[in-house]
Amino acid sequence: MSAGGMAGWWVAFAGISRRETLRFVNQRGRFLAALVRPLVWLFIFAAGFRAVLGLSITAPYQTYVLYEVYVTPGLCAMIQLFNGMQSSLSMVYDRETGAMRTLLVSPYPRWFLLASKLVAGVIVSIIQVYTFLLIAWFWGIHPPLAGFLAVLPALLLSGLMLGAMGLFLSSAIRQLENFAGVMNFVIFPMFFASSALYPLWRMRESSVLLHDICALNPFTHSVELIRFALYLQVNWLSLGVVLGCLVLFFGGAVLMYDPGRGLGIRRKGG
Repeated sequence: MSAGGMAGWWVAFAGISRRETLRFVNQRGRFLAALVRPLVWLFIFAAGFRAVLGLSITAPYQTYVLYEVYVTPGLCAMIQLFNGMQSSLSMVYDRETGAMRTLLVSPYPRWFLLASKLVAGVIVSIIQVYTFLLIAWFWGIHPPLAGFLAVLPALLLSGLMLGAMGLFLSSAIRQLENFAGVMNFVIFPMFFASSALYPLWRMRESSVLLHDICALNPFTHSVELIRFALYLQVNWLSLGVVLGCLVLFFGGAVLMYDPGRGLGIRRKGG
């Protein structure tokens, strides 16, 4: 095996992961910000909407559930969505400062370097999600205990898909301030036009077009994959969509970060 054998590949992955972890540890505000948003929805908005938004029995729930129980999986996906975008934001920053040249001189293939950064970012997001679920547990959100383990593969796939989407977007952004605008343009429509805050059947009651948009939203399927896994079930449609979007977004990111074809890494020499 080239580039130092298996040990060399592991060292490269560990180095990228360590850099991402240190960035996360040194930016404590990022950890708190990742929790503030979903906790505000859980503690304030969900309490206010509880009496307004009644929820009938719908899969994967076996009985009627309170609104805060319903939104918890969507808020977990929200954490991963914001983390994926913030992790990709660092790619734009590294390109502007020239720090990405360190990766460019590596003998390892571009797809491996991008995948390593993607996996490292997902690990960080999973830590954030489990911290949120722990707080939600004390707030009275009690999914099956086995669901905390069963949801791990769903969180991994969802985080990879959303992170890959962020990588793909970052590949075409020239300046840091432009990426911040794109984040707002992407994050909020994806979050609100999904099943994170209200079920799709309620969308259909108000607007068939809005329902169809939400059903086509990849973020909706991330939410449903997490929701079903948390309650020890598998949503096969959502699993297929998340896997397909993961391949599509990551393949697009690898293509765009190829200096011979894409746009991302060639700019500004890094």
